Amino acid sequence: MRKTTRYPIQGANSLWQIYKTVSFWKVFKNVIVILIARYTPFMSWKVWMYRKFLKMKVGDHTAFAFMVMPDIMFPEKINVGKNTIIGYHTTILAHEYLIDEYRVGEVRIGDEVMIGANSTILPGVEIGDRATVSAGTLVNRNVPPGSFVGGNPMRVIYTKEEMEKRRNHDRLTDPLNK
Repeated sequence: MRKTTRYPIQGANSLWQIYKTVSFWKVFKNVIVILIARYTPFMSWKVWMYRKFLKMKVGDHTAFAFMVMPDIMFPEKINVGKNTIIGYHTTILAHEYLIDEYRVGEVRIGDEVMIGANSTILPGVEIGDRATVSAGTLVNRNVPPGSFVGGNPMRVIYTKEEMEKRRNHDRLTDPLNK
């Protein structure tokens, strides 16, 4: 199960009440920073903007591809490890607004993780070190370290042990390695 904190609301749906939950000026600033970062071709500039203005925790040598969309309401709840790649047009959410409540949860992405293009990461999930997330995946629960996951909804395709076995087999059978 995802780790989120639930906040019940009264009256109109929670998205209609957005500025009761987060400051308009915070959202406005975050939108400007994210729009600039989405189109910036320099990885170091993106990471600097995310750390400085959005208070995201981002490890060294992590790369956010073109058009990545971090959460605009609670980006400070996103923690990405070192030497990780977040693929083109991926969305990382730390909140979800529902009819009767809204939920907020930290997103933790480990070291040396590969997230494929057009994936969506929901609030409250943890992606373990050296995991691989296939393109187009809805990450709706935790991803074990070293595993290969994919699909909508997400499922484990290979465990860490199966991935290591495949890598060893590929090394032994690759004619370029001899």
